[in-house]
Formats: sequence, C-alpha cells, structure tokens
Amino acid sequence: MDVLKQRILQEGQHLGRGILKVDSFVNHQVDAPFMMLLGREFARRFGYLKPTKVLTAEISGIAPALATAYALDVPLLYARKTRPITMPAEVYRAKAPSHTKGGAVELMVSPEFLKPEDRVLIIDDFLATGQTILALVRIVQQANATLVGIGAVIEKAFEGGRDVLAHLNVPIESLVVIERFEGERIIFRDPEEQKVSF
Repeated sequence: MDVLKQRILQEGQHLGRGILKVDSFVNHQVDAPFMMLLGREFARRFGYLKPTKVLTAEISGIAPALATAYALDVPLLYARKTRPITMPAEVYRAKAPSHTKGGAVELMVSPEFLKPEDRVLIIDDFLATGQTILALVRIVQQANATLVGIGAVIEKAFEGGRDVLAHLNVPIESLVVIERFEGERIIFRDPEEQKVSF
C-alpha cells in the first residue's frame, strides 16, 4: 500500500533493535482519516470472509481494528490487559510477551462478547514475532469461535511472525511488509513477494 509506505518513510523512525516508531499517526497520535482509509483497505481484503467481529489487543491495535470494524459494519472487541470490576471473574485469558514493554502481558476477553457462533477477524498494528496475535488466537479458540483471518498494518518480516502463524491456515494480510532495516533506512518487501498465507 504505497500511501502507507510513504507515510512510514516520512514520519517513521527506526529506534534500533527492530523497533519502528510510528507514534505520529498510528500508536500515540492517530491520524483518524488516514486510519479510516486503512480500515477500508482491510475491509476490501477480508470482507468476503464475512467476519462478525473484529478482535484486537489494547491499546495500539484499537485504532486500525476500529476502522476495520466500522468499514465492515461489525463490532470491535478488544482484549483488556487489566480486568475492570465490570468484567466477570471468569474470562478468556492468554499471555503474550511484549517487545516494547518488556515482560509478558495477559490479555482478557469477557465471554459475554465472544461466542461460538462468531467469525473473528484479528487486526493489529504490527505483526512482528506473532506472539500477541497468537495469544488472541488462543482466546478465539477458548471461545470455540471461528478465526477467519489476520491483518496487520505493518509486518516486520525479519521477526518471523508470519511463520509462527502459518499453521492456522487462514489468510494473513499486511498492508506493508518491512524486509529489514539498514541503519535508519527502511527496506520494504516488493508487493509481488508479499504472499498471502492460507
């Protein structure tokens, strides 16, 4: 997606150790019209799967997932990292290591909002090691719901997350794929080489 590549090249910063800062339009300050554009692109790619719910993890995944859910006209459900008093004691839970926060985080979803009849599309800001998305997949499995696809705004191919998720046999789509960093230079994968996993 060329418009996203250009935005990353203009505003993204490689902070070292494979960490890409896109805080000016994705992770901290959100460019709402631009995010809606990304959501429409995800809806175009995944709409044929007829998802009934979009699932993500708080907090950085919420913006692209909400835009996608809006474009698909389905609810957004996000996994919480802390349990509010309004959430039942019995919840679906899965742990995932956090690259940016250090340590592991626990993700929680209330059974009130994830049912066996749901067809779930997972959307996140990044696909890196795949561990956060894998934790969301485990939550979908606990609910006996159906995973229909996985989407990421930015994929860091060098971290191997796509291979970690390949056994799920669902479409995996990233709007852009970063092959590697060369110092501060961002090297994108050629669109022709971006494979859709099934």
